[in-house]
Amino acid sequence: MPRLLALVILLLSTLPALAHEVRPGYLEINETSANQYSVLWKVPMKGDAVLRLSPVFPSSCEQLSPPSSRPVAAAMVRQWTISCNDGLTDGEIAINGLAQTLTDVLVRVKHRGGTTQTVRLTPQAAGFTVNGEPSSMEVIGTYLLLGFEHILLGIDHLLFVFALLLIVQGWKRLVGTITAFTIAHSITLAAATLGFVNVPQAPVEAVIALSILFLATEIIHLQQGRIGITQRYPWIVAFIFGLLHGFGFAGALTEVGLPQTDIPLALLFFNVGVELGQLAFVIAVLLLNLALKRIALQPMRWAEITVTYLIGSVAAFWTIERVAAFV
Repeated sequence: MPRLLALVILLLSTLPALAHEVRPGYLEINETSANQYSVLWKVPMKGDAVLRLSPVFPSSCEQLSPPSSRPVAAAMVRQWTISCNDGLTDGEIAINGLAQTLTDVLVRVKHRGGTTQTVRLTPQAAGFTVNGEPSSMEVIGTYLLLGFEHILLGIDHLLFVFALLLIVQGWKRLVGTITAFTIAHSITLAAATLGFVNVPQAPVEAVIALSILFLATEIIHLQQGRIGITQRYPWIVAFIFGLLHGFGFAGALTEVGLPQTDIPLALLFFNVGVELGQLAFVIAVLLLNLALKRIALQPMRWAEITVTYLIGSVAAFWTIERVAAFV
């Protein structure tokens, strides 16, 4: 048990750093006129160091304008224009240097006809063939995986769910609470992605961090014998904060973009991916708890309090950092 608790405490203490390490590269290619394309290339940075990654286009493409560069948050954004004699359809695009990293790159190719192809490149698969029209199965696979990875790499969202699991007791209440959270973030994810609601992303991210801080406070109150609103009405709290977390999911999806011919399909399976990732996390936590009970390991009082204060400290750090980013 001391080793397990030490591992949990170490993980929580490194969350502020992890929240900034998980950033994919982003390549956006828009066809502006026949066989001419504007290129936006966003490369992750760590401090002043830029990852040594560069897109590679078919040999028929040539650069028409020198790249312009500007730092944005923790990334370097470069933009330029290329011309491809035969167009990009059926051509190969790859990311040079990706195989030597641990990051991914999201690529979005938008054709003049309105069709959009979105592909996730990894160190194991650093290139792809441009399609004129993405197939439905390609859309399903890409956005399902994007949603699944987004929730599992979205440490703030997982920490919120973990805090709910610490507060809510009983299977029925837990199922109701998670269902309320799911319904809420599905509503705002769809509304924001489809353009019905427009909320600035920076304040949303700050309030998401604040929601975790609120739950940490509720856990402390519960440990002191005081019943808070989350313990009384967990589904209401989960639903309200779930609306905010949905805007956070929408921000990630908006950055990636949706294929114009398959918007409902892409949105649906991104959300399904988010739900599958959330479900996998909840099951993993419950199974770990069950395993600890079976081997008769009872959490020590000081460890429960320490973990709760670490959750609150991480959330407070995120809140201050995110508020300072836009104030």
